Formats: sequence, structure tokens, C-alpha cells
Amino acid sequence: MRYIKGSTNSRMDTKYIFITGGVASSLGKGIISASLGKLLQARGFRITIQKFDPYINIDPGTLNPYEHGECYVTADGMETDLDLGHYERFTGIETTRDNSVTTGRIYQSVIERERRGDYLGKTIQVVPHITDEIKRRMLLNATKQPLDFVISEIGGTIGDIESQPFLEAIRELRWELGPQRAINVHLTYVPYLAAAGELKTKPTQTSVKQLQGLGIQPEILVLRTEHTLSDELRQKVAHFCNVDVAAVIQSQDLPSIYEVPVNMQQQGLDTILLNKLGIENCPKPELGPWCNFLSRRKSATKEIRIALVGKYDLQDAYKSIIESLAHAGTYNDRKVKAVFVNSEHITQDNIAEKLNGMAGVVICPGFGKRGIDGKIMAAAYTRTHNIPTFGICLGMQMMVIEFARNVLGYKDANSCEMDAKTPHNVIDLMEEQKSITQMGGTMRLGSYDCELVEGSKTWKAYDKDSLIKERHRHRYEFNNAYQEAFAAKGMKCVGINPAANLVEIVEIPSLRWYIGTQFHPEYSSTVLHPHPLFMSFVKACINGTTEA
Repeated sequence: MRYIKGSTNSRMDTKYIFITGGVASSLGKGIISASLGKLLQARGFRITIQKFDPYINIDPGTLNPYEHGECYVTADGMETDLDLGHYERFTGIETTRDNSVTTGRIYQSVIERERRGDYLGKTIQVVPHITDEIKRRMLLNATKQPLDFVISEIGGTIGDIESQPFLEAIRELRWELGPQRAINVHLTYVPYLAAAGELKTKPTQTSVKQLQGLGIQPEILVLRTEHTLSDELRQKVAHFCNVDVAAVIQSQDLPSIYEVPVNMQQQGLDTILLNKLGIENCPKPELGPWCNFLSRRKSATKEIRIALVGKYDLQDAYKSIIESLAHAGTYNDRKVKAVFVNSEHITQDNIAEKLNGMAGVVICPGFGKRGIDGKIMAAAYTRTHNIPTFGICLGMQMMVIEFARNVLGYKDANSCEMDAKTPHNVIDLMEEQKSITQMGGTMRLGSYDCELVEGSKTWKAYDKDSLIKERHRHRYEFNNAYQEAFAAKGMKCVGINPAANLVEIVEIPSLRWYIGTQFHPEYSSTVLHPHPLFMSFVKACINGTTEA
């Protein structure tokens, strides 16, 4: 097959790439999937990337970030795995609920059909009913839009019991679609034993044998490693795993995840994959803007420190915020060092020490009472010391509560989430949420319109756009009964949802940069299109430092 840009007009032509992992979890399947998607996209192909997670939860919305990291929200309102954030940041595509599937959603769908009688009294089994539903989901995106490639990342590790139905579905699809339309890329780990001074390939061999035992022969191996792999080691892996030596790719530790696509391109990962799928004479991907970003990132040696005030001692809990700050730092020619400050440990006695040397502060999102006092103290400190401050979702709400208590004089002001009986409920439960009893997937989720007040700092940050769209994940809102009181004392409501009259953005225009958003702008920042609010915030942080 010869390459013809944009030639796919039928889902019958779509090709499927299955990314699996072995030896250990957290090897970076999401980054490899996103990098491969970026390389194919740069060649002119239409792609999407989807994640299949083996856990039984319907979605990650009710999962503790300590267990699963950040919950990423799509524009159409699906709570998903954080890997979808990588997919969007690398490729700029907008994922949907069809890009994130769990075992829970698969079983829920099958059981609902069984209850309706759709199976006509048949016994429902993992094979074929569960695997058929998995296959349907794997093919679904290509039925809704013209796609050249669908990349499916399978969560977990080969050998996990819960992953087996997904692997069986892959085996069946590869047989049904044929070798010219389906391919497996297997990511494994090559550990280094310091005592022996050797890299060990046996875990990789064992992982591939497990995969072969399930009827899947990987065409490409990506070996995660902290050390450079010799040609002899790659030949050994190729020999024992029935893989071409050229298709044994190493993924060594790099200074930045954004260097991975370039590293994969240099080793020919995308070229090898296309050749195996029968696509020839395909132009080399143009990565000019991407390489320009990397060049600016490397040359940005001046560092600014920005505090993340939150309750989770885990960087993955705030992954999108950290990456959004990094994007904005690069385009402002600075290296942003995100410094985590646990809000549970903040007191009036140590707040100055905790925030000493910080060019700016992000008051992080979250739920529940734990750590909110520290967030309120941080908001008070940055407001009174004119330190650039960005409050996101719950962070914005804590800025509102602090202002109500210390400026408006409502000492008992609070959110109904924290104190249902507060007489000054400056943050209240949304009306549409009051009849909801189930926790999962019932918040205000997804993208909504927001009208900006002309002349505000936020309006200027968005390059004077008056109508924007941003993604939400919350149940509580600013109580509109207090708008006038806040405005009279200097905190303005400068972003309003036109349909629900919901306050989306507050700011104090007299300060250098003190803005809170009910929405999550971090979900919309990408490598090539950093979010305007993060750009404006980081610029304000730079302008406030002595070296600016």
C-alpha cells in the first residue's frame, strides 16, 4: 500500500495499534502511545488514542488520587484516566467518553442488555459477550469519524487476571482484521542489576512468552531502560522473542517526556510500524514546532519557583497543572519548578516560611475538609502580600471564603460542603445537585461557555475574547447573593456562564495577579498551545521576581 495523505474514507481502512505492557506497571505506555500518535499525526494521518483500564470502577471519578493520580475530564464530560491528558497535550486532539473504557463500563453495558432481554435467554459469558463488547468499543471511534489509525493502550501488565478479557479481544481482532490492519507494540522493562553490573533480558523474554501464550505475537518491542542497550542485547531480545532486531526499540530515561517522540522518531518506530502495516513511501514527519518547543525548553535556564498548595503529596494528583505550568514557563523562557506545599501542614506561624522564595502560588483543586484551612491561610497571605495567585476550582472557592471572612467581615463564612449550617454560605451547593444521591459521574462535568467582563485581567489574558469554553468538575458554586458585597470591596466576578448565571471567575484587579476559576483550565493546555491563563500567570510571576 502506498501512502496517500488523508486517503482513509471508510472505517474498513482504519488500522489499529494495540499498546500492551509487561514486567512492571508505570513504564510509560501512555507516553509511548501519545508519542506514536504524535509521529503519525505529523505525517498527515488522522489518529485517535484510547485507554482501556481493567479495573471494575465505572470511571476514575470516585478513585483516590493516591491510588490513581489525577482524574482527567474530557470536553464532553467524562471522568477519565490521566493518560488522556498526555494524549491531548501531545497531539492536540480532543478526546471524548469513547476514548476511555473500564471493565466496569464493559460489564455495565453487557448486564444492561441482558436485563433488557437482548441476548434472548442465552448464558452470558466472558467469551464471547464481554470480549465482543470490548471489541465493539475498540472499533467505535472509527465509526464516528474518519480515522487512519486508532491507538489502544491497555492498562495494567501482562499476567494480571483482570487484563485477560482485553488481551483475548485483541487476539480476536488481530485475527479478524488481518496483519495489514492490526499490530501489537509491547512495552517491557530491562532492569539493571548493580551487583552484577548487567542488564537483564529475562523479564522481557518471560513477558513476551506470556503474551505469546495468549495468542498474541508482538511485532514491535519497546524496552524501557535506565541504561543504553547494546546492539548485542537487542539482538538477543529479538532472537528469543521472534521480533525483527530493527523492531526492538529502546526507551531510555530522558530529561523530559516531551523528548520521547523525537527519540522514537530517531529510532524509526513509526517507520517500522508503517512498513509492517504495508504503508510505504510515507513522508518523514515534520516536527518543527515540537522541536522549537524543546529548544526553548532547553534554553530556558532561569528558574522560577511556584508553590502548589494542596493536600495530596503526589505529583500525579496535579499532573495537568504541573504540565500546564511547564508549558507556560517554556513559552515565557523560564524553567518553572513546581514546589508542593502540603496545605494540612500550613499554620499562621509557618506560612511565611512555607511560601518564602515563591514567585507565585497555585491553590489547588480537590474535595472535602482536609487541608482547607491551610488553603485559606495561603490565600490570605498571598492576597495581603500581593503575590501572584491562581486558585482552581476548590482553590477558587477558598479564595472567596478567605475574602468573605477577612475583608467582608463574615467570620463564619464557609462553603456548604464544609459546613451545611453556615449562616454565610458564600459557596453553595448548585441547585441541580441538590437532588443527586449517587457520587460517580454526577457533578457538573465537561465544557461550558463563559462570558468575560471586558477590561478584566482575565479578558486580557484570553487575548480579549469575550466568550470562552472551559471544562468543569464540581458540585458547589459561588453564591450570587453575595456578588455585590464582594464587588464593593474589590473582588470582582469577571466570568459568568450565560445559561446558568454561574460565576466562573473571580479576580482582584488591584493586585498584580489574583484570579480564581471555578473551571479547570489545566485540562486544555497543550505543548503547542499553552493555556492563556497559565501564560498570563507565569508572566506575572516572572515580572514580580528581582531577576525579571
